[in-house]
This record gives sequence, structure tokens and C-alpha cells, in this order.
Amino acid sequence: METTASCRGLTRRQLLSRASAAGASFVVGAGFVAAPDAAWAAETAHLDARVFATLVQMARDIYPHDRIPDENYVLAVKGYDSAEAAPGITAGIAALDAAAQGKGFGSYLDAGWERDRVDILRGMEQNAFFQQIRGGLVTGLYNQKSVWPLFGYEGESYSHGGYIHRGFDDIAWL
Repeated sequence: METTASCRGLTRRQLLSRASAAGASFVVGAGFVAAPDAAWAAETAHLDARVFATLVQMARDIYPHDRIPDENYVLAVKGYDSAEAAPGITAGIAALDAAAQGKGFGSYLDAGWERDRVDILRGMEQNAFFQQIRGGLVTGLYNQKSVWPLFGYEGESYSHGGYIHRGFDDIAWL
């Protein structure tokens, strides 16, 4: 993974290219996090970029959906990048990284296999930080209209006359 110091003087394209070649899961710089394939990027205002990248990975590991792109997970956790939430999120990610270190990894992001990261998360399931993120993701992720078609949900039907006239009888398995 590229560090901020080694990224100075590189264009965005060069930075993303080097990170992709290195197999990085996130490109972390001063105040930004990006996907190495340049599919998305996010600026951070109050959270350290590495903390935000860890939060995005944590979100994907809690609610894993291969069909949902990373940018939806970024949008789901972007609300935690506030002055009020940042101290608690930073402390929670520090605890998550400490749990990963207890399992032999340098940090949560360094655990390359999903099953290793899920194992770390299972050890924190009763933690208030974990519950806060898990609970926030229910609405933060699944209330995004761009995610609904991936699950076959067409949205609310009241304004269209209700479900009886809009999709109730199009179930193919009956």
C-alpha cells in the first residue's frame, strides 16, 4: 500500500496504477481513500483515511454482497466522517486493529482473507462500536435506491396503488 510520503509528486493515475500493481485493497492518502481500480474515491474531513478505509472494509464484511459495488458501502459509512462521530469511530477502529493484531495481523486491513476478518468481527459482536456500525448499515446501505434493483425491490408501492397492482402477482415460483 502506498503511503502519503511516497505519493507526493505522482499523478492520480500513477498513484492508482502503482497501488493496483501492488495488490492494495485501498489507496490511502492525505484526506482521501480510493479503490485501486479507480472505481470510486472518497474524501475524508474528520476521519483519518486509513480509519475510513477500514470502516468501509468492515461494512463490506458485516453485510457482504458481491453485487453491491464498494461505492455504496462508502456512501453507507460516509456519515461517520463527522466531528461528532470521529473520536468514537477512531477508537473503535483502533480496537478492531488491536483485535486483528491479537490474531497475528498488523491491522484489520492486513487480514487478507474475508474469513479471517469475519473471525475478528465475531470476537467483537457484543461490542458497542460493532453494534453501532452494524445497526447504521441496515439503513445506510439498504436505503440507497441504487441498491434496490440488485435485490429485485422496486421501491414503495403505495403511490402506485399498492402491491396488489404492482408486483404482487409476478412471483414466478408459485
